[in-house]
Amino acid sequence: MTAYLEQRRNHGGKLLRRGYTTGSCAAAAAKAAACLLLTGEAPAQVEIPLPGGSRLQLAVAAAEKAEGRASCAVRKDSGDDPDITDKILVYASVSQQAVGITVDGGAGVGRVTRPGLDQPVGAAAINHVPREMIAQSLREAAQQAGYGGGLQAVISIPEGERLAARTFNPRLGIIGGLSVIGTSGIVEPMSERAFADTIRLELAQCHEDGRDALLLTPGNYGEDFARETLGLCLAGHVSCSNFIGEAIDSAVELGFYHILLVGHIGKLCKLGVGILNTHSAHGDARMETLLACALAAGADLPLLRALSGCVTTDAALDLLRRADLLTQTMAELGGRIESCLQRRVPPQVEIGYICFTNIPRPSILMQSGNARKMMQYWRGEK
Repeated sequence: MTAYLEQRRNHGGKLLRRGYTTGSCAAAAAKAAACLLLTGEAPAQVEIPLPGGSRLQLAVAAAEKAEGRASCAVRKDSGDDPDITDKILVYASVSQQAVGITVDGGAGVGRVTRPGLDQPVGAAAINHVPREMIAQSLREAAQQAGYGGGLQAVISIPEGERLAARTFNPRLGIIGGLSVIGTSGIVEPMSERAFADTIRLELAQCHEDGRDALLLTPGNYGEDFARETLGLCLAGHVSCSNFIGEAIDSAVELGFYHILLVGHIGKLCKLGVGILNTHSAHGDARMETLLACALAAGADLPLLRALSGCVTTDAALDLLRRADLLTQTMAELGGRIESCLQRRVPPQVEIGYICFTNIPRPSILMQSGNARKMMQYWRGEK
């Protein structure tokens, strides 16, 4: 896995280096601290599992043992990604408990104060993927040490509160520090042109395999939903990140005639006002779009005001559900998304979409009229 990090992305003669996430740092620090606690020896490096099934070796930057507790740190390396958390130290303090694995946040890790985020109100802002990475790393350390009891890990980031002021966390209701995030454990270089070029290369490779039908997802959530909930085969699939418009343009130019986009409401909502690069740096009209659609569906002023105070689409969906306006609002939004996509492609190209939510469970919110038929391309029926 270290060799994977050493690989570079080429863009205009510049080689861009991969890095690893705060979640990977937290998992590695937790495993190192657990090893120190259970064996009395601090490892110079540890190997952790990644969500995709591969593994990653990271160096341990600091280690300390006190009565009943051990603490280790790992230094973040964001590669060539312009990330304000690059080179920060992520600490884990680990102690024993009777049974089970507990993961919490300490100094410099934010707390969730508003509903609709990955974690409930009051919890540390450590998303579910890095939480599982930390827990799995602790279990590995316990097994290697022959320990059968439980472990508790507290993750802290000394510079977290200062750096969080430069992020969207305060606006999202995450107070007191940074979020521990990441869905793959790896930071890909986020030079937009380089990333868009890479997507086009993947599209070209897919077309070279003889395919004229393309399954697009903005990221891991869409990929997981397509595979696990829709039961689609991911052959002929490309992840386009935030570059939905550019991916569609490249697919048309390369000769794809059937394009199905599967994405979370948080991304696809922006298509309702024609935003096809969904990175927040290019604009964020999620709540404004939902407000307009809810108004068209008959929402009253108190509901519209409540929606305007939501920080996530999932929180807004909950309000619409309770007001019995979810179906009508999604129908309005769905029509706007479909029109946006249709305007992007020539008449001979068939395009459709499926928009989903993961709360309270993974389910389809809306889909284009041709989506059910188009799914047959990835179910072996065509």
